[in-house]
Amino acid sequence: MKLKDRDKTMDTKATPLATRMRPETIEEVVGQDHILGPTRVLRRALDIGRLFSMLFWGPPGSGKTTIARLIAQHTESPFQTFSAVISGVKELREIISTAKKNYRYELKPTILFVDEIHRFNKAQQDAFLPHVESGLIVLIGATTQNPSFEIISPLLSRVRVMTLNPIGPEYMKIILNRAIKDELKGLGDMNIKVREDALKYIINISHGDARSALNSLESAVYFTQPNEKNEKILDVANIAQSLNKRPLTYDKNGEEHYNLISALHKSMRGGDPQASIYWLYRMLEAGEDPLFIGRRLIRFASEDIGLADPKALEIALTTYNAWEKVGPPEAKLCLAQAVVYLSIAPKSNALYLAENYVKKEIEQSGAQPVPLYLRNAPTKMMKEMGYSKGYIYPHNYPDEKVKQEYLPEKIRGKVFYQPSDKGFEIDIRKIMAEKMIQS
Repeated sequence: MKLKDRDKTMDTKATPLATRMRPETIEEVVGQDHILGPTRVLRRALDIGRLFSMLFWGPPGSGKTTIARLIAQHTESPFQTFSAVISGVKELREIISTAKKNYRYELKPTILFVDEIHRFNKAQQDAFLPHVESGLIVLIGATTQNPSFEIISPLLSRVRVMTLNPIGPEYMKIILNRAIKDELKGLGDMNIKVREDALKYIINISHGDARSALNSLESAVYFTQPNEKNEKILDVANIAQSLNKRPLTYDKNGEEHYNLISALHKSMRGGDPQASIYWLYRMLEAGEDPLFIGRRLIRFASEDIGLADPKALEIALTTYNAWEKVGPPEAKLCLAQAVVYLSIAPKSNALYLAENYVKKEIEQSGAQPVPLYLRNAPTKMMKEMGYSKGYIYPHNYPDEKVKQEYLPEKIRGKVFYQPSDKGFEIDIRKIMAEKMIQS
């Protein structure tokens, strides 16, 4: 190693690993190809030097600050940072004064990065408007909160919202391996070996937060004692111990993954909220993707509850959206709320059975033709062929009650959906029975 490189290493090793491993070019950023890919609007704007004001909306550790700095570096623009937590109007005036001088000499706008912009009140957000409008500054705001709720409309109309995703497992692995191998900025000179299951464990518990993953890796490396070969072997046990966490047996792609989601599903189906909330947190604490759980809750709401409680699907969907908008740790309680509600809701698999019956019927009887009177007749020729002829329009009759068949003739009389005698399906059963009597 060259002397200057060694000195640089000694200087940087005093700073946290997550800071040292920040990407140094746009090309090094991973996990955000939907905004930085070669054909994406932001990347194209950077390449042609046509910057615009924007808001980065994403969870912690997704790269908001890093990308903002790289944008300034890539475009060779003046760069100023402004924190909504510690800065105020006085600091903003000073930044604007400096930006005017820069523009006078360099003919370039100043990129103003505002961290946690959602913390500013309406008056403070108003202060950015004239300078964004004039082009003096290119505003890049960063927020973990939904901009629709937290950013005033005049400012929101002058920026583009760029949604950053949590770092996916495949990209998180790239980030961690870079840190493990990099001798200058990372841990490559410490003779460490990380077992594959240990790497997965760090990725699982980081929940898409690259900063958290790198901090966990660094803590584990300094906690682990070298062996007789002066190697630091990182496994799940010493990583968990360094983070003061109890490792839970779990592989998101293995048998335990399916065992636990099965236990949750069956506990909710059986109406046991105690067991349901236990299996939920077993998965969350082991690092399961909460959105995977959310998708299963949506399916459960239709498969095992259905129209016995139509609100169940609404709650499951709201819970999924809550996790996307809020994230951990707050949204964990939203999942718990949904799980308990789905557990105690009245159960019916009538829709699930109807799905199976109708699919089987279609497979057996094939594609039955639509009766002529039910067909659309947008042209004169179709009307002459009898399309739509004889169709009875229910709204023209009292209580919209008409005698009319809607199934193809060959399968007329088939019953696919049979409501249960639970919850709202009791009312559905009565309505269907009334229609049967009238017909």
